[in-house]
Amino acid sequence: MKHYHFKVYKPFGMLSQLTSNEERQLRKKKFLSELYSFNSEIMPIGRLDEKSEGLLLMTTDGKLSDIINRKGVEKEYLAQLDGLISTQAIIELSSGVNIGLFGTTYGTKPCTVEQLLTNPTLPEPSAKLRIGRHRPTSWIRIILTEGKFRQIRKMTAAVGYPTIRLVRVRIGNIYLGHMQPGQVEPITLNTDII
Repeated sequence: MKHYHFKVYKPFGMLSQLTSNEERQLRKKKFLSELYSFNSEIMPIGRLDEKSEGLLLMTTDGKLSDIINRKGVEKEYLAQLDGLISTQAIIELSSGVNIGLFGTTYGTKPCTVEQLLTNPTLPEPSAKLRIGRHRPTSWIRIILTEGKFRQIRKMTAAVGYPTIRLVRVRIGNIYLGHMQPGQVEPITLNTDII
């Protein structure tokens, strides 16, 4: 069977799913099916929450999806934080912090975190994001090998710097590059992504 793979720049405000089974949700929410006429067998590999943006991989290959989700493939994000992050907070994030996860406490795995000294070159943020209205902001690059529910947002909040804008820029060796929000590109994917 021939499999199909795509990389998508998931925009802010869109869910990481093709459609909803709930009629009332259809009127309020935006879905990936608005971006492209995907094959009916397509599925997202992992998720980005509604308020996050950036690289989302889509595939018809369930085995490949499982490999990427379960084998500790690196996922790289750029996060704009409320406030000027301290060196101590970066050390704490890198070492792992405790976050709430479905009613329990979860200790995140050690990860790579660095402060960006210049703002990254990204598409303009959504007007719905209230960036820099009250306090200065700072940017970090964070590389995880796990992907718990809203993990980065919970991690940065745990050290006192809530995430304002979150953009995933890499999964394994697949990069967002110069894509724009809503753009979809067919790609070749295989287990070399690891």
